[in-house]
Amino acid sequence: MPILPHEARRMAESFGTDAALYDRARPPYPQALIDRVTGTDVLDVGCGTGIAARQFQTAGARVLGVEPDARMAGFARGSGVETEVATFEDWDPTGRTFDAVIAAQSWHWVDPVAGLAKVARVLRPGGRFAVFAHAFQAPPEVMEALGAAIRRVVPGSPVNPGAHTDPVETYRAGLATVAGQIRESGAFAEPEQWRFDAERTYSRDEWLDQMSTTGGLTPLPPQQRAEVLTGVGAAIDAIGGGFTVPLTTLAVTALRTAG
Repeated sequence: MPILPHEARRMAESFGTDAALYDRARPPYPQALIDRVTGTDVLDVGCGTGIAARQFQTAGARVLGVEPDARMAGFARGSGVETEVATFEDWDPTGRTFDAVIAAQSWHWVDPVAGLAKVARVLRPGGRFAVFAHAFQAPPEVMEALGAAIRRVVPGSPVNPGAHTDPVETYRAGLATVAGQIRESGAFAEPEQWRFDAERTYSRDEWLDQMSTTGGLTPLPPQQRAEVLTGVGAAIDAIGGGFTVPLTTLAVTALRTAG
C-alpha cells in the first residue's frame, strides 16, 4: 500500500533544510484569494516560513501559525508571524477559536480525518476554511531533464517528474478529494472551488532555487541535489536561460456551519 503524503514525515519535515531559500524562492498567493478569504483572526496550518501568513497580516488579520518544523517556525517568527511548533493533529488550541483557517500548500501533509475534526473545533460558526496551492511546472525540455537527472542520480526514487503531466489537473483532482472529505465531515457548508490564473517568469537561478525547495529534492544529500540541479540548469541554458510559465492557484473552501 502506498504511503499517503501525511505519513511521509521525512519529506514533510525536510523543507526547513534552508528556510531562507524556501521563503525567497516560493511564490506568494494572489491578492484576490487573500481578499476573498478575509478574517480578523486567522489560523495558518503548516505555515512554513510565513509566506501566506504575512500576506494576511498585510491585509489586516491577526495570524497564528502552526508548523511542525522548528527551523521553518523560527524563520516565520523572525519575519513577524506568531508561530507554535507542532503537527496540526497534535496541536492544542487551548480554547482558542478563529474566524478563518487556512492551509497554503500544506494540507496534504495533514491527516484529513483528524485535521478536519480539529478545523471544525477551532473555526467559529460562519468562519471560512480554505485550502490552496500553486500548480505550475517548467517547460517540457526542463521537466525531461529533471526526470533524467533523478533517474541517474537517485535510481529507484519514487519521485517521477514527467514532462507530460498536467499540474493543474493533478491539483484539481487532489482538491476535489479534499472537497469530498469536507462534505463528508458534516461540519461545513457545501465546498466551493476557486481558480486564479497568472504568469511567472523565472531565470535559470530562480528556477533552480525554487526547485531546491521541493519535496523531491529537499531530502537528498547535498551532492546528489547539486548533481540534479546541474542537469536541469544545463537544460534551462539550452532554451535561453529562463522561461515564463502559467501559474495557477487553486483553492477549495467552505464555511463552518452552526451545528
